Amino acid sequence: MPAPELLDKREVRIRRMFGQIAPWYDFLNHALSLNVDKRWRTKTTRMVPPGPAEAGPILDMCTGTGDLALAYDRAAKGSVPIVAADFCHEMLVRATDKAKRTPAIRFVEADAQALPFPNDTFQIVTVAFGLRNVTDTDRGLAEMTRVAKPGGRIAILEFSRPRNPIFGRLYGFYFRHVLPRVGQLLSRSRENAYKYLPESALRFPDYEALAAKMTAHGLVDVRFHPLTFGIATLYVGAKPSSPPAP
Repeated sequence: MPAPELLDKREVRIRRMFGQIAPWYDFLNHALSLNVDKRWRTKTTRMVPPGPAEAGPILDMCTGTGDLALAYDRAAKGSVPIVAADFCHEMLVRATDKAKRTPAIRFVEADAQALPFPNDTFQIVTVAFGLRNVTDTDRGLAEMTRVAKPGGRIAILEFSRPRNPIFGRLYGFYFRHVLPRVGQLLSRSRENAYKYLPESALRFPDYEALAAKMTAHGLVDVRFHPLTFGIATLYVGAKPSSPPAP
């Protein structure tokens, strides 16, 4: 059996692809997930709740159109500064428009592999359905860990492959055949975004594999929580309060 074709995750291609689908991004995300993605984000804010403003700001990396940043703003009742970062300008334009009445959120155009923030800054660093699109996953994890405060938490919400054999096959069929056709029909992406997006989810490390990567980057108390039969999984870890002994 031939090896699967490598996914093209070059920064220039990913940025261009998301820029092209930005007008359809929210509609397709909610429609194709039957709005379950909204519940996943709310679940994230409940399992990794914001602390008081004195604990520091929150960073939402690869924010896209800002849905997780907005969910955290609601959870914190607007009392905690939130930085929402993405390297796709077109996505940030839409995110900024959605967040006009949420002054606690500040949007920053930035690459997840080289975040423009000092070490030990954020009480929580989050990413929802974006880590798999970072060209170098390990660099993305390293940056998330670097900018988190000692004792701060990392929350990664990402698609995963259901482990139930029957449901897993149905999910795989939907992801490989239905979603790409519907998404491409509506978005007409020149980069075939809705072929890339499900394929990137199916190939991305999940469950123990992603938890092991988080541990390898120095995070502790790493746990993962499958959601909706394992369609998505929330991974949570903490940055040690003190550096490891030499």
